[in-house]
Amino acid sequence: MKHLIFVLFPFFTMSEVVQDFTLCKKFFFNEQPPLFTPQSISVRHICQCIWDNNKGKIYAYATLYSTTWKIPIYSAYVFGSKTIGRADAWYIEPQLDQDPEACMRTQGQNTDIGKNQALNRDYENSGYNKGQLYPMIHTDNHVSMLATSTLTNAAPQDPNFNQKYWLDHEKDVAKDLKTCTKAYVVAGVVPDQNKWVNSKVKVSKYYWRATCCQNQNGFIGKGYYGPNNNGKVEEVTIPKLQEILKKYGIDIMIFPNIQQDERLPKRRKIEYPCN
Repeated sequence: MKHLIFVLFPFFTMSEVVQDFTLCKKFFFNEQPPLFTPQSISVRHICQCIWDNNKGKIYAYATLYSTTWKIPIYSAYVFGSKTIGRADAWYIEPQLDQDPEACMRTQGQNTDIGKNQALNRDYENSGYNKGQLYPMIHTDNHVSMLATSTLTNAAPQDPNFNQKYWLDHEKDVAKDLKTCTKAYVVAGVVPDQNKWVNSKVKVSKYYWRATCCQNQNGFIGKGYYGPNNNGKVEEVTIPKLQEILKKYGIDIMIFPNIQQDERLPKRRKIEYPCN
């Protein structure tokens, strides 16, 4: 049963289409986005955020969105988990369709929206759910919970996979990460080259997730993937997950493990362990 959450303070959900993730780099391990080069698709960087009571911006997570496929490539967030309910409203990103309005909002009466993104009507009678990459159950406050309900954070997901196997996986990950001092997560999809919803929105062949848990013993990285049907979610190492994703055309280093530190002499590098 769905429960509509009413927030009793004047927040307005919004997101910001930007040139890179500089404004929301805190959601990436070591402030480094995944190393991913799009092949023959257009992508946009979105720092998903809201206005606070003083008209300042609070960033909730980051999304790399494909305007070609009309689905996110991945969403990156810092894990948090409490029982916070859910919201039924779904938002779109006006800026993706050259609407100057900064705020994420429902489509309303604007018929010009939809060229570069999926809309609610694209999912109607499609046989697919809106599958969130950053799920509500991995948030720990109402603001982040509301901000996950945007179509730029969702892709067509088989209902049984969404409501059974992927949901069980999300719950298991929540249990696993609760012991972390801090945990960085990147979740994404692998497109199915032959399937579209309404000849517009790309259907995903697989869903995947990678976690980087920091605790008193250091860092632990884990990878997960599952077919977007009735298949179960498998746990693998992050290198193995990257190998699987590359086989299906997603060439990505999820948690870049080498960074040049400008404070050190040239060609000296620092290695990071979540890979």
